[in-house]
Amino acid sequence: MLQRVAFLFAILVCLTMGTALAQDKAYINGIDANYPPFAYIDQSGKPSGFDVDAVDWIAAKMGFQVKHVPVDWDGIIPNLLAKKIDFICSGMSITEERAQKVNFSNTYWEVKNVLIAKKDSDLKAEDIYDKDITIGMQAGTSEAKWMADEKEKQGWKFTIKLYDSSPMATEDVLNGRIAAAGMNYPPARDAEKKKPVKIIGSFGEIEEFGAAVRKEDTELLETLNKGFELLMADPYWDELIDKYLN
Repeated sequence: MLQRVAFLFAILVCLTMGTALAQDKAYINGIDANYPPFAYIDQSGKPSGFDVDAVDWIAAKMGFQVKHVPVDWDGIIPNLLAKKIDFICSGMSITEERAQKVNFSNTYWEVKNVLIAKKDSDLKAEDIYDKDITIGMQAGTSEAKWMADEKEKQGWKFTIKLYDSSPMATEDVLNGRIAAAGMNYPPARDAEKKKPVKIIGSFGEIEEFGAAVRKEDTELLETLNKGFELLMADPYWDELIDKYLN
């Protein structure tokens, strides 16, 4: 009898330790803290947004803890490679250049790139290329790289001014320092709802968002892929879309 009790107790201890270990597994998600509606710091000072809530759901479902840490976007991949963060889920476009350094999860969202101007502006997207004007772009983004590459290739006249975030570029549109700003559609739509600006057209190609991990972190990549698969099949996915992206 004593042996049976001891055996059952040992099993219980192992199960408890296994659960504790699963819950103790913790990761740091690096975010762009000024990229609404995907990631931002809310009025209470906490990370929030579509990607933040999505990762929180995945963490709870897959049995790990997560902390969302703001990182300058221009250096977010170097921070990942230096192991200061564990993955990036913050509206990051999947590109060939980035994929040489990191591995991406399956695509979880697609966006187009657009230009915004003041609400009373008569500027159109097709007009900017041959005008001697300045447009703002967020440094380190795939859309900024596309615009710079095409500008050089096509001989476009406008000047590109780089910013730490899309909202900062939007503010300079409003105060007249630049004529327009280029960014992904979701933050442009967010700005359009809150500020006297408007979307004047699109540019570039459709971009796919994915979570980025270090090349060697195959287990984490599998966990995130499975997590997104489960999330997209859950009603909460539509709730997130309604809350942040509609």
